[in-house]
Amino acid sequence: MIQILSVFTVLLAIGLYMLLADVLKLPTNRATKAIATVDRREKKKAKNFEVFINEISMKVGRFIKLTEYNKRKLAATLKSADIKLSPETYIARAWVKAGLTLIFIVPALLIFPLLFPVILFLSIATYFKEIKSADDAVKERREDIEYELPRFVATLTQEFKASRNVVSILETYKLNAGPSFKKELEVTVADMKSGSYESAITRFEARIGSSRLSDVMRGLIGVLRGDDGVVYFQMLTHDLKQMEIQRLKTLAMKRPSKIRKYSFAMLFCFMLMYLSVMFIEIISTLGKMF
Repeated sequence: MIQILSVFTVLLAIGLYMLLADVLKLPTNRATKAIATVDRREKKKAKNFEVFINEISMKVGRFIKLTEYNKRKLAATLKSADIKLSPETYIARAWVKAGLTLIFIVPALLIFPLLFPVILFLSIATYFKEIKSADDAVKERREDIEYELPRFVATLTQEFKASRNVVSILETYKLNAGPSFKKELEVTVADMKSGSYESAITRFEARIGSSRLSDVMRGLIGVLRGDDGVVYFQMLTHDLKQMEIQRLKTLAMKRPSKIRKYSFAMLFCFMLMYLSVMFIEIISTLGKMF
């Protein structure tokens, strides 16, 4: 009996679903797949829009003039951030995106003039966001690498007790390294195999621009020149661990300020709940009194 009721319930649910789908005009499975295909095409169009912006930026970039020093500095930053644009095109792209945002001021003035300062602010914010995107990418990569340095230095300390082959140690470590550090190690190892070891390590240090990494690279250069290096990296491991503990304490101190707003929201919800109950009780009591 239970099995018959179960089958009847399933069949009834399927029948009701088909009837409701026909009444409410719900899309079929084929229509859903077609919509998903169109959605993927729209995403591809979004990428094409970026290509369109880059093409305009390349044309605008011809009119931008930079000093040789600023050009070399920005080119190094773009290379480190893995942005395949020339310095002039990169600056022009920030101007183009800000200008495209600024175009919406014209319909805003005709339809709703109060939106003028909002669009102007968005245009300025877009410019500064785009012009700082390379520096932000470099900073994020540098922080990722610095976060991994304590483990890297501890590994070097143990490896140098048994081997002095720096290239082999770096190749072994990059298998378990993070994405940013792994990419830089791959470039450095390939550079070391094709040229001078010290020059490759120096270029690695210059690409990242981190003071903590500079200490590590200085120790590696010392090992390449014949120094023992074990004691140096032991001391460096201790210093990096202290820096890591201090960094974690700083992050822990920032947590309460982020959580405080949610605590206030919860407090407001509790107060609202109790006040609602009190208000309902007062209204019901007044109704009985009068």
